[in-house]
Amino acid sequence: MIRIQGLTKRYGRFTALEGLDLHVPPGETLVLLGPNGAGKTTAIRALTGQLRPTRGRVELAGVDVWRRPVAAKRLFGYVPDRPYLYGKLSAVELLRFVGRLYRMEGRRIEARIEALLAEFRLERFASALIETYSHGMRQKLTFAAALLPEPRVLIVDEPMVGLDPVAARTVRTLLRTYSKPDRAVLFSTHQMELAEAAADRVALLHEGRLRLLGAPDAVRAQHGDASLEEVFIRLTEDAAQDAAAAPAHPAP
Repeated sequence: MIRIQGLTKRYGRFTALEGLDLHVPPGETLVLLGPNGAGKTTAIRALTGQLRPTRGRVELAGVDVWRRPVAAKRLFGYVPDRPYLYGKLSAVELLRFVGRLYRMEGRRIEARIEALLAEFRLERFASALIETYSHGMRQKLTFAAALLPEPRVLIVDEPMVGLDPVAARTVRTLLRTYSKPDRAVLFSTHQMELAEAAADRVALLHEGRLRLLGAPDAVRAQHGDASLEEVFIRLTEDAAQDAAAAPAHPAP
């Protein structure tokens, strides 16, 4: 469903992402883990067609994101780390606009709007301008917009930013279950508890490279039943020490 092959992104002499290979089959939720600057957001922006990679290929359900951008965008819903919404629209107006972009039938749009506003407890604010919303309300509306067309692929960058406990529980369940049985979910997070609760597999990035890939239980078992947080800290510290020990200018 999601296929990333040899994905590399360089900015001059700085490499943000190096040779990333990932495959997320239908029915799976994959979580990207990593410290700040690890390459998570770079990977997600390349995956969603916002950032052209230096090298590599990205496909969603067999559609190349860069060769067929419009067809690819019809396949996924996207929640960025910060909600960017039209403040002068109401929630209902925004969601109707999104539905028309995806060429959804009118009655289906209205049914989905009603269901999603209820799921995220935004019914009371459906007609209010988005510019009056709190950050958490905007984040919930961003999720509603991403889910409106029931996309085959859901991509989320740091999903819990600004969410209240009730909304966080809704999103946690969504991230765990939306991929079943035949869709795919990929999201990034710093929250190990969320990763353990929602992921079928986790992928750890550090300094632009994939350091670990596997099911949470298998990852813990490989590291003496340590918690996912302990594994994360251990691997990132080891990678940092290896980088510090490497010669600054390798011999030719």
